[in-house]
Order: sequence, then C-alpha cells, then structure tokens
Amino acid sequence: MLKATRGQRMDTVFVLIIFSIFAISVLIVLMLGAGIYRRISDISHDGADERTVLSYIWTKTKNFNEADMLSVTGFHGENALAINEVLGGTEYQTLVYHHDGWLCELFTEKGLGLSPQDGVRVMRLESISFESLEHGLIRVTTGGKSLLISPLSG
Repeated sequence: MLKATRGQRMDTVFVLIIFSIFAISVLIVLMLGAGIYRRISDISHDGADERTVLSYIWTKTKNFNEADMLSVTGFHGENALAINEVLGGTEYQTLVYHHDGWLCELFTEKGLGLSPQDGVRVMRLESISFESLEHGLIRVTTGGKSLLISPLSG
C-alpha cells in the first residue's frame, strides 16, 4: 500500500512538473511575442508621421502641374513650398511650411505678407525641408524620407 501511495505521489509530482514547464514555456512565448509586436509597432509608427506628411504634400501638389505653379520660397527665414494659382483673376498662394513643431498651411492672396502664426496647423512634425533642384524639381525631406516633386508632371 505504501508503494502505491508513493507511486501516485510521484505521478502527481511528475504531472505538476510537466504542467509547470508547459506554463512557463507559454509565458516565455507570450512575452517574446509581445516584445516582437511592440518593436514592429514602434518601427511602423516611427515612420508613419513622415509618410503621412509626404503623402499629404504629394496629394496637395499633384494637380498643380503647370509651369510656375509650384516653387520653393522663403517665408520668414525658412523655406516653404508655394503653390500658386489664379482664381477669378486674382493670384493666390498656398504656403506649406514648418512652424513651432507643426506642419502648417496658409492660403492667402499673393503678397499680403501674413506671418507663420496665421496658417492652419496640419500635424505635428519635428522638421521638414524644401529644396529647389535643377530641371524644376523640388525635394521635400522629413525625417529620413524624401519626396521629389516635378511641377511639370505633378
């Protein structure tokens, strides 16, 4: 009888050990999976703002495909993307620029001399640069990502 009880105890201990190993393995796999998911999410999120800004600018400029409609201009000591258009015989300008940590947009009659605070905040952004290149190309750079815009083809 003593051997039977001892055998049942050993079986019970063995089952508990196997269950404990299984439970620990499941916890380790879940923790590793959560860490991997977090890293992938962080990588995806890190570039999302830059991709969104570049997509916004691309969409904003693709219909302005005539000569002199798109240019890089100085705006209160910084470069800005200028979208020029004529509506009802009046020249208007949309400026896309960076101010106080925000991507901003200002639609105004050309030459009114408004300040950066007058624009509409579009989204938070650390930095952005606009650069005129040869052949009328415009390079927009934010973070580590760049976009080339050709005013002649949208």
